Formats: sequence, structure tokens, C-alpha cells
Amino acid sequence: MRHNICVSCFAAVFAQTPQGWVGTEAVISEAEDVDDIADLMREAAVESYGDPVVLLVEEDDEWFAVVRVDGEGDPRAFVSAARGDGLGALLRELVGEVPDGDAAGEADLLDDLGVAADRLAELGERSLPGDALAAIAELAGFGEEFDRLRD
Repeated sequence: MRHNICVSCFAAVFAQTPQGWVGTEAVISEAEDVDDIADLMREAAVESYGDPVVLLVEEDDEWFAVVRVDGEGDPRAFVSAARGDGLGALLRELVGEVPDGDAAGEADLLDDLGVAADRLAELGERSLPGDALAAIAELAGFGEEFDRLRD
């Protein structure tokens, strides 16, 4: 199913390497399904020799999503409140059917990187998406890379 992906969004992939985290902007506007997103993340991992790989997405300062891929495993995701048909619907496919506007997914997907499940859930409920992503990046150890890409 082809989704009309919003062009007013921020998306970046971060891969953990032996030298530290490497970040790159992600072009997800042509993603047709969840597999395309996972492939995009794995390509970033191969280019940087990194694992795990984390995708941070924010759309129209209304909601955010965190997607994680470890090796060849299935992507895991947390979505704060994805709405609409485009990218939000595509990312909701990763977390299953949830009512429009509700947070869902695996809040513990970044526990081992320093972002506790309760903190991620709290950011999803109480923070502006851009602020939430900045806090997630800082806690996980790639705040500088996030800031570099966000500016």
C-alpha cells in the first residue's frame, strides 16, 4: 500500500559505531511500507558499520516516532501520537492498530541506551515532539549528532 508521506517532517538515522554515534538525515518520503524503512536503516548501518540503528522522526511538530533495528531483526517502534494517513499510518503499522492520536509501541526499546521506558512514555505524553527527540538523543548518547542534523 502506497502512503502519501508528509514532506514537512524531520527524520534522521543514528548508528552506533565503535567510534561513537554517526547520524545522517533520512529520506523517507519514498517509503512505501515498513520494509522500506527497515531497509533504509540497514543501509545506514552498513555504511557506518554500526549497530544498533535508531530512526527518529517528527512530523509537523505534532508527533514523533522512534524506530530501532538490531542486525537483521525486525524493526521495533514507539510512536507518540501519529495521526493521519501518510507517515503516521506507515509507522503505526509497526506498533499495530491504535486509536488515532494515542501513543503506542515498545517504550522499552531504548532501555539499554539510557532511555528508560517510563521516560520515553512521559516524553510521548508531555513534551513537544522536537523537544522529546532532543531529550531522547541526549539520553541515548547521540545528542551532538542530533543537534548537528537539526540545525
